[in-house]
Amino acid sequence: MKSKPVPFRKQLDAAPEVLGLSTTASTEARVIAALRTVYDPEISVNIYDLGLIYEIKIDADTEVFISMTLTSPACPVAGILPGQAVAAIEAIEGISQANVKLVWEPPWDQDCMSDEAKLELGLF
Repeated sequence: MKSKPVPFRKQLDAAPEVLGLSTTASTEARVIAALRTVYDPEISVNIYDLGLIYEIKIDADTEVFISMTLTSPACPVAGILPGQAVAAIEAIEGISQANVKLVWEPPWDQDCMSDEAKLELGLF
């Protein structure tokens, strides 16, 4: 039996609500805020709240490593979303580099989405 995906936002005890890229916010909070500016153009929800981000790691040199998935391996925006995530993260002052790795296991499903994303899409 395959395990359910565990989006990064659900791995945090209390994910900070970040509305902007404040320089006083933690690096992780600023990365999350940047990821929330990248939208899946077909669904009109940001990739973070869609639950596409499975892991965020930030090393001592402020290099960011993201594991993300897509709603489907046949997703028509597969070629652009990872690059948009990289660009958004690298726009943060102090980030040395961003790397995005696409992963397909475990597969994404609607349970990965935040409640806000589900509400926005009328899934409640």
